[in-house]
Amino acid sequence: VPALNVLSNLFTTIYNNESRRKRECVIVPASKFASEVLRVMQKHRYIGEFEQVDDGRAGKFRVQLLAKINKCGIITPRFSVKKDAYFGWERQFLPAYSMGILLVSTSKGIMSHHEAISEGLGGVLVGYVY
Repeated sequence: VPALNVLSNLFTTIYNNESRRKRECVIVPASKFASEVLRVMQKHRYIGEFEQVDDGRAGKFRVQLLAKINKCGIITPRFSVKKDAYFGWERQFLPAYSMGILLVSTSKGIMSHHEAISEGLGGVLVGYVY
C-alpha cells in the first residue's frame, strides 16, 4: 500500500531525526498524502515549516523539526472509528488524554481526531503523534 509506505517513511524519518535533535530532515518520497499529514502535524505544532523540493523524480519534503515529538507511528490495520468512539482509541495509542493526536482519514481529508470530533466526523485511523 503506497500510502502506508509514505506514512511509515515520514514517521520513521521524523522520529529518528527528532531523537538525534536535528533541526531539519528530508523525507522521500513526497506525495499528497504526506503533505496532508505534515500540515496536520504543523497545525498542532509538532513540526515547523515544510516545503516540497522537486528532485526530478518523486519529490522530497524538507521539514523543520521543533524537538517536540516523543513518538509517532502508523496504525495498522487501519481501524474504522465512529464519530463518537475516539476515546477508546486515545487510550490505546496516546499516553494521556491531552497529550498527542490521532491522525484520521475522513471524507474531508486527513485531520486530527480533535478536529474530527469537533466536526462530528468518523473515519479511518492512520497514525498517531505525541
